Amino acid sequence: MAKLKLDLHEIFNKGRKIDAELERVIEQAVEQRIPTIEIIPGKGTGQLKKRVQRFLQQKHIKRLYHRIENDARNHGRLFVHFRH
Repeated sequence: MAKLKLDLHEIFNKGRKIDAELERVIEQAVEQRIPTIEIIPGKGTGQLKKRVQRFLQQKHIKRLYHRIENDARNHGRLFVHFRH
């Protein structure tokens, strides 16, 4: 099963770039019918993960995916699952 991976460590302080990368990877998953995206905001203070979760809750984004799963073993990672 194919999976896309987006590591946000390099752009953690670049707001517009974060949004652009999230949009890009979601578009790619939808176009290529990839069932899962792994997003790595990192552990840190949790602010980047909250930003990612707020981004994913936008109406136009939320309608594209099926569910979000927080990694139980690594709270610095989450998965976005699609039902194509």
